[in-house]
Amino acid sequence: MRRWLVAVVAVLGVAACTSDPRPAPTTPPPATATPAGTTPFGAHWDWNRYEQFTPYLRKITGSSTYHELSWCDVEREEGKPDWSAVDQVAERTRSLGITLHLKIRTGVCWATGGTPQHVRGQANKTESAMPRDIAKYKSFVDSLVRRYAPYGVREYAVENEVNAPQYWAGSATDYATLVTAAGEAIRAADPRARVVDSGISSVAYGWGVADRLLKSGQDAEAVRAYNAYFQRRIGTRGKQIPAVSTPDDLRAALAVPQNARNLEYLAATEKLLDGKAVDVRQVHFYEHWSAVPDLLAYLSAETPAGTPVEAWEVGQFWRDGDAGDEARSAEMVKVATQLAAGGLREVIWLPLAYNPGNRQGSEVRYGLLDPDGKERVAGQMLAGLAALAQGATAEPVRDKGLAGAAFRRGAETALVVWATDGLVTVPPAAGLSRGPVGAPQTREGEALVTADEPVVLRGRGAPADILKKLG
Repeated sequence: MRRWLVAVVAVLGVAACTSDPRPAPTTPPPATATPAGTTPFGAHWDWNRYEQFTPYLRKITGSSTYHELSWCDVEREEGKPDWSAVDQVAERTRSLGITLHLKIRTGVCWATGGTPQHVRGQANKTESAMPRDIAKYKSFVDSLVRRYAPYGVREYAVENEVNAPQYWAGSATDYATLVTAAGEAIRAADPRARVVDSGISSVAYGWGVADRLLKSGQDAEAVRAYNAYFQRRIGTRGKQIPAVSTPDDLRAALAVPQNARNLEYLAATEKLLDGKAVDVRQVHFYEHWSAVPDLLAYLSAETPAGTPVEAWEVGQFWRDGDAGDEARSAEMVKVATQLAAGGLREVIWLPLAYNPGNRQGSEVRYGLLDPDGKERVAGQMLAGLAALAQGATAEPVRDKGLAGAAFRRGAETALVVWATDGLVTVPPAAGLSRGPVGAPQTREGEALVTADEPVVLRGRGAPADILKKLG
């Protein structure tokens, strides 16, 4: 029932781990199609800097983004909603040619009762709590959906990262009740709309990966996957993400209360997916690119067949990272292309631009742009990916010592690939253009040598035809 990504995972699993002895499958995995005029690669941005970002955002038209709102912010006084801020977001997003999704949160106020326990950021965001009157909540959701359907909004996520207490004050059972009520209101207001889960956190998915492997008797694989997934987080949250060297270490870490909560909410989300209360699975991922195959394997095992999966939050968590822009940009390409080739139909990078005023005081999550909107190498590369993937099918690639993704549109194919081990020389080939991601390409000159830096190879024919030309 749940094997919608199996072939893709098998290919990417070999691509990411050069020491993996498993052979690539002989049957090519199915390609993932992107509708004409759209691209899977987008970004999430700070609307307070919209003017600085507009020139870049026009380069990724056809992509998707999301905006988070709360009932408590929209309707500060009962019966007097103010939609003006969300209206402006919807109007501007539509003018950019970008599809808008909405995350609907409750917040904590008259509608829920109680006092906020977690207040975050300059916007003073709080956790969400269960509504005191579920009928009033459904009426609010109904009004929201009817208001934004004309703007082309079709996907509505219910809450955000409910596995975290700073986002959700209720229980997993409460969350399921809320999703069911919201889903009924969303579908009644717009039969074309789709209900999306809250987007369980990137960290929680890592615990899901490790727990699934332990439960299937793959103890050594569980330890390996844990250390690959959390290689940049071990020690950053004290006992929550400890160093692990044995299966017993891992089992002890899984028993930490927050980690147990992470698994509880993953299971609750998957039950909602199984019961069709939720139509679309939302993924958050901020880890090292080599962990993508393990994530895809988890999604393959734990997502009902035919369920769309979208990554609304993708980024690069790296506290005190010392790599330069070129290396961090290359990592962005590897994460984004693997997710798209692995069957995820949207990959939204967060943040679009570095915010120097963040609470960490450093660039823990890497931006595509400078704070003033100037493009970084990563921004150029994502815009290049968006153009290559627009209206194309995506599938994984592993051959000739290269790994990555193929984007095929009509008779044209673009490979975004990197070497899996050492250097690979790509000889000049008739009819092929080649060059860096997001930069002009050429058909002339010397052979192209690639190590772990992604490059683009373009030509006519299927991906296999392009690879044959490489000798």
